[in-house]
Amino acid sequence: MNFTQEQENARPVKDPDDGSMNILLVGVDHADDDSAQSAALDGAVSQRSDSMMLVHIPEDRSQIYVMSTVRDMYVDIPGHGKNKLNAAVSLGGVPLLMQTLEGMLDTKIDHVAMIDFDGFKELSTALGGVTVKNDIPFTAHDTDYFYPKGEITLEGDRALRFVRERKSFTNGDYQRVANQRKFIAATASQLLSKDTLTNPVKLYDIVDKVSPYLTFDSNFDAATMVGLGMQLKNVDPEHMEMFTMPTAGSSTSPDGQSIELPNEAAIAQISEALKTDTMAQYLKDNPPQE
Repeated sequence: MNFTQEQENARPVKDPDDGSMNILLVGVDHADDDSAQSAALDGAVSQRSDSMMLVHIPEDRSQIYVMSTVRDMYVDIPGHGKNKLNAAVSLGGVPLLMQTLEGMLDTKIDHVAMIDFDGFKELSTALGGVTVKNDIPFTAHDTDYFYPKGEITLEGDRALRFVRERKSFTNGDYQRVANQRKFIAATASQLLSKDTLTNPVKLYDIVDKVSPYLTFDSNFDAATMVGLGMQLKNVDPEHMEMFTMPTAGSSTSPDGQSIELPNEAAIAQISEALKTDTMAQYLKDNPPQE
């Protein structure tokens, strides 16, 4: 992934003694111009990001925190003024999205992993289906796919529509990111059992199975992932901490777009928690509303 020298110089500096890790997980739509999946890692492409999650792993590797961000949040995009967060990918690729989030949170992001939404479909099929607990029964817009309340197993197109649906919900974008988190958590639980996290051979098999559907930055190679997986052996994937970055309500931008306003107080608290490795305390003091 390529930052310009100016972008690199503007990035937050991480304390050398800070052993925590921040990973940006980005879900993107297919590019209209059929550009390669990896193209967005280098610059602007005709894609917008449908899903952006910051994965925070504390220094002691005791937990995994997954914070979803609302794609319509109206933020400062460096060099482009104010816009929806998900516009950053089409304006400057993942480097600009990272720069935007790093600027908001004053925190360095160590790695990035990007999945095309078709990857959700293929990955669910490769796993023989992914079982999630569905909160709200719905039929996906313009389809006959019905998703009943309770435990459902998703595979192929049904999995893809589950993670992309927003029109069926009164709080469309919030429910969609909640469903995306559910799917990712269920996938992680299926992939990462206790015996897997203590077995490097099994971990390499998992990396092999997942890697066709993901694009990673060049420093996040298979050996790094397996090493990180082994460090996370005490984490129960079914009990990862998952939440949405709070917003301050809906509004309309000067050019007439429907937007979500950033919650500046919450952003400041989350920034402090990331920099001081105190995310557990932040969530204890500010339990997620969902």
